[in-house]
Amino acid sequence: MAGVIQTTVRRSMPASLLLRVRHRSPGLANGLVGGALAAGLGLAAFTVLVMLLWVSSPYPDSGPGGALHVAAALWLLAHGAELVRVDTLSGAPAPMGVPPLLLAVVPVWLLHRAARDTAEGGARDNAPLMPGRTAWAGVVLGYLAVAAPAALYAAGGALRPSWAWTALCVPLVALVAAGTGVWTAYGRPSGPLEQVLGAVLPRGARHLVLGPDGRPGVAARAAAAGATVLVAGGAVVLTVSLGWHFGETRRTFGRLTEGWSGWLAVLLLCVTLLPNAAVWAAAYALGPGFLLGTGVAVTPLGARAAPLLPPFPLLAAVPDPGAGTALHGTVVALPLTAGVVVGWFVGRGSVTGGGRFGVWTTGRTAGAAAFAAGLCGVLMALLAGLAGGPLGTAALARFGPVWWQVGLATAVWLGLTAAATALTVRAWRLRRSHRRGERRADRVVAPRRRPALPRPPQRERLPRGTWFKRKPGRSAPVPAPVAADEPYLLLDDDGDDRAHGAPDDLRDLRDGTDPFGLRPRPEPLDDLPTASPPAAPGDTEPRPPG
Repeated sequence: MAGVIQTTVRRSMPASLLLRVRHRSPGLANGLVGGALAAGLGLAAFTVLVMLLWVSSPYPDSGPGGALHVAAALWLLAHGAELVRVDTLSGAPAPMGVPPLLLAVVPVWLLHRAARDTAEGGARDNAPLMPGRTAWAGVVLGYLAVAAPAALYAAGGALRPSWAWTALCVPLVALVAAGTGVWTAYGRPSGPLEQVLGAVLPRGARHLVLGPDGRPGVAARAAAAGATVLVAGGAVVLTVSLGWHFGETRRTFGRLTEGWSGWLAVLLLCVTLLPNAAVWAAAYALGPGFLLGTGVAVTPLGARAAPLLPPFPLLAAVPDPGAGTALHGTVVALPLTAGVVVGWFVGRGSVTGGGRFGVWTTGRTAGAAAFAAGLCGVLMALLAGLAGGPLGTAALARFGPVWWQVGLATAVWLGLTAAATALTVRAWRLRRSHRRGERRADRVVAPRRRPALPRPPQRERLPRGTWFKRKPGRSAPVPAPVAADEPYLLLDDDGDDRAHGAPDDLRDLRDGTDPFGLRPRPEPLDDLPTASPPAAPGDTEPRPPG
């Protein structure tokens, strides 16, 4: 017997390990496949675009192998990696580090979708989600497993990736995009963001940022709205400038290339660089402007001439060299508008976003507006850093806006305007609510008694060390209510009992007969006999009921 027990114990350990691997390995495998598929689809999209341009070009300077090398290099450039051109006229390698922001949408969107679908795992209703770390690690590893051979292949072309920038940018984009995908699959919980901010912020500023009255959420939404207004306004400024210099813009197409295929290639390049140009225009409206080479700044106060610029359609929108005029100063309306939008979001949230904590004080409202302006400055600094970069050496080593200047100018412009607007909106909404209360008090109608609503529970925070929790499933169907006088039946009474094979005993129970031959119990309060009068002392026979 002891030998049997010992053998049984030894066999249970591998079985538990196999069961554990069986439950964990599919998640990691699905993540690896999803990440590799996202990288493959991105490479395929860039390859199709480059091959179409190569086929339509009347004078291609290389074969299909060169076009494939260019496609792989552009795919790495979309991640922010810097490229190096080796076949220059001077013989010295020239860096090219201006990534088209429109092309960056492709890998980011594919990574986000792959991570979200992997975390969900085809789960429906109340099915559990895949562990967040497993899905995140699987997608990132699968993506990098395809990105490494692609970088090695691109190194053999005319545009070679910089290994330092490639090793930094590609994994960083994969980590951030996949993390947002897993975060979306879990319902966008606030636990990860609060843990990161709590670890980064100093102790004295944590209560200002991570307050329980909804300030972080209101500030984040206001910052996103402000950045959107700035970029959209930059696009409007760019469009107006292109229309003002329409003649020069049209002439640059003829200077660069000839034929419809060349014009189409230049047009596609301009379209992919439109978000970059919108960010440049927003930086111009904020004040710091942008650089068209080392020491060549373009601001609303004035612009210096840049003789090394090639004839490019988007560069035709650059203001003419010279001192700024009153027309150039009208772009100041853009940061003012963005500040008003940020202040409106914060002011509205100060009255309605506090929940059970009530209306924010003026100090909290102004602090939330300043915090939102700071977040918007961080977003604009990030966009400005991605929208620019080097286009060569010496004079073209710095091209585009300076990221820290754009971030600081955004925080200053929006901080002053948003604080004043937020306090004004807060006072106006409070005054309107008080006026409504006075009107209702003047009425002579009877007050309506409204049922007391249950107090909302406090927000449940995730335990320390766990970033993701399971996504709440869909609510199960609520059964139909049963009347108070309706008996509860174990079986449905819709179908035929004999057709469904119901036993005779159950049918007898439903018909009211007893299958055991016992006398049925009378219905309460219906068939009860009336009480008979008490018997006399001499009576020996029972009297009939009266």
